[in-house]
Amino acid sequence: MKHFEYLLVAAATMAGLVALVVPAPGRADGEPAPFVTEIPQGYRDFRWISSTHEAGKLNSLGALLGNDVAFNAFREGKLPFPDGTILAALHYRYVPSDENNKIFGQVQSFVPGAPTNIQFMVKDSTKYAATGGWGFGHFADGKHGDAAFMKSCFPCHEKAKATDLVFTRYAP
Repeated sequence: MKHFEYLLVAAATMAGLVALVVPAPGRADGEPAPFVTEIPQGYRDFRWISSTHEAGKLNSLGALLGNDVAFNAFREGKLPFPDGTILAALHYRYVPSDENNKIFGQVQSFVPGAPTNIQFMVKDSTKYAATGGWGFGHFADGKHGDAAFMKSCFPCHEKAKATDLVFTRYAP
């Protein structure tokens, strides 16, 4: 019986050592990724906050959705956003609507085309303390951006300090 107990203790000790040595997904040093690596569940059921059109190279239409925490904070004008806020930005190619333009008799109607990416901001002031309390995520074809790609998010959003790093305004 004692040999069995020693075997259990040895196995538990080895498992603990493996957990300490093997890095967790995200960073080589075992720390969790400093950005969002999983698409938040249920984001397509979030509420609409605003829409965007970005011209130039991006040439996209976007819809900003937020979970209930985000939606209520936007509506109440609450800054900084509370922990638990999740924002989802859905981006699509900006294309003319041949159907609508045929009816209008001229090119004036534009609609979302093919999706380009989905971006997320998740507020967790402890987990993402190094990036202003926000975790940033970028997904194309269901795959998240790597660490090198994600490094550009915070420096850009940091310029929007007055609005807690969020560019979008609520469109009532």
